Amino acid sequence: MKLALDHHYSKAIVEKLRRRGYDVVSALERGWEMEEDEARLMACDEEHRALLTNNVADFTVIARRWAGEGRRHAGLVFTSDSALPRGRSTVGKYVELLDDLLGSNPKDEAFVDRVHWLTDQRPRRV
Repeated sequence: MKLALDHHYSKAIVEKLRRRGYDVVSALERGWEMEEDEARLMACDEEHRALLTNNVADFTVIARRWAGEGRRHAGLVFTSDSALPRGRSTVGKYVELLDDLLGSNPKDEAFVDRVHWLTDQRPRRV
């Protein structure tokens, strides 16, 4: 699975995931930060990349409309600032959670038309 991080995530997350061998890009380095949301999702689909974003409201509307039109997307991974805040103190947490997600979904097409919520809730081992 390839991943793009929307412009509101730290580049440090991208760099650390790359060091772990993942194909990850940031919207900022691609110049997508000024693109409309739909254009950003289209660019991700062209590169077969799921998009990590906390812009749930806008991307949910786009994904639903595309589904109704028979269009596909390469996947959306949502976060919530209340459940998983963004900031320097959480870079490591994002890296670990995304490492788990990417490692368990190695195929490029693993998230086509899927929506996934990234949370800090891991199953407890008994």
